[in-house]
Amino acid sequence: MATTANAKSIDSGPANFLFEKDGPIVTITFNRPARRNCMDREVMAEFERLIQRVRDDREARVLIVTGAGTVFSAGADISGTAGVQDTGERRRIFAERNGGLARMIGRIFDQISRLDCMTIAAVNGHAVGGGWALALAFDFVIAAEGAEFWVPEVALGAAFTGVPALAMAARMGPWRAKVATILCRHYTARELFDMGMVVRVVGSRQLMKAARELATELLAQPRKAATATKHFIDGVSLTPRLY
Repeated sequence: MATTANAKSIDSGPANFLFEKDGPIVTITFNRPARRNCMDREVMAEFERLIQRVRDDREARVLIVTGAGTVFSAGADISGTAGVQDTGERRRIFAERNGGLARMIGRIFDQISRLDCMTIAAVNGHAVGGGWALALAFDFVIAAEGAEFWVPEVALGAAFTGVPALAMAARMGPWRAKVATILCRHYTARELFDMGMVVRVVGSRQLMKAARELATELLAQPRKAATATKHFIDGVSLTPRLY
């Protein structure tokens, strides 16, 4: 949807997302609050199309992604395990269903990191599993005070590998990444701020204001220089890439 530099447009995009364009700033909102913004292949295929829409928009200079409600994303949709009493069987079902979704998240992660616009994850609540993995793809993460981050995959019987695991090791260092992924450690927004993985922690009501303030700062920087610097840093810290 084309807009002028000073125009603002909002559309629902695909069913599971809200898509807002305000001149050079694009905001995508996961819009499944009743399902805790969980992910399945259909949802992520919609999200991938929106990322490609941003990629093809020459006017877009900053992308902000957030979640509706009180959760950024609860990660993989595990509704298929509801009612399954046997722990081993639940783990088998989750591991089987998670494999294809994990590969899709890895592909989208790579697409986000390759965008020429600057990217901001505005984490409004818990970021779990694939939700946290997705946030790792962004150039900057701002988190609400009550947000928590953790990766439950191993406890659920699925390996946490591929591009998201590579990024976590790059962001946290290998030792901390093993604690996060193998021991399924929970982290608060403040803890990740202290590690340098979150750039700002604010009250939930100030989250989007803080994200737009950062977007304004980024827009003030020369575009070509900022983009070249972003890709150089990612090229050093996130290589070798996995596809």
